[in-house]
Amino acid sequence: MTTGADAGKLPAAYLSAGSSSFTEFVGAHAPSLLPSRRVLPPGSTLEAPHGTTIVTATFTGGVVMAGDRRATMGNIIANRDMEKVFAGDEYSAVGIAGTAGIAIELVKLFQVELEHYEKIEGTLLSLEGKANRLASMIRSNLGMAMQGLSVVPLFAGYDLDRQLGRIFSYDVTGGCYEEHDHHSVGSGSLFARGALKKVWRPGLTADEVVSVVVEALYDAADDDSATGGPDVGRRIWPTVAVVGVDGVRFVSDDELREVVEAVIAARQGNPGGAR
Repeated sequence: MTTGADAGKLPAAYLSAGSSSFTEFVGAHAPSLLPSRRVLPPGSTLEAPHGTTIVTATFTGGVVMAGDRRATMGNIIANRDMEKVFAGDEYSAVGIAGTAGIAIELVKLFQVELEHYEKIEGTLLSLEGKANRLASMIRSNLGMAMQGLSVVPLFAGYDLDRQLGRIFSYDVTGGCYEEHDHHSVGSGSLFARGALKKVWRPGLTADEVVSVVVEALYDAADDDSATGGPDVGRRIWPTVAVVGVDGVRFVSDDELREVVEAVIAARQGNPGGAR
């Protein structure tokens, strides 16, 4: 506690020049606040809700990312309307798969990381720079991942320099890989990728790709019990973000309802969805 003449003043650490990384600052001065610094007692296990399927695909001028809304804990549905797709900053989106609580906390820290860099440097971090910052944060969570609390997000955004949408995937060690055209992560990703291969093609518009990613989630939910399909009865739709030259836009529920109804109508009597 600061007393006397220094009362009310910020500690020296907050006033000295340093890295533009907020995560590095917290790690140096309050490491216990980072989610990666938590550990489980030896030999213990923890059941926690897990987020499942995230899909993303490019269109002419940007990229679309979508996530189902289900979180599972073992064979139990822990949450039916969890948000798993977030804006990283004005020109990027990140979707979470893995241990939900840690993943959401990591995304919030990532958002602050990007905002802090912009304020310190006076400019936006490049899209590759953002992808690499997220990789380093995932890498720092390796200890928790080895205890079963892994986080494997999917990152996508609009590259202002190259004027196109780009996609980056990760592994639990923080490995960062650029994907092309489309990708999916999570328990239903195998089925979602199969759907993306069928229905995605070059030259699609943003609206057409929104339909493509919704259909991919529909296929994933059809074969993966941990992936939640569109819930018409509860009016729970996927979360869908469109990222382009104008920034991030989340598709409204009214728009998604029309897309979902069109996908379901096309599957009536044709559940395989072949065109």
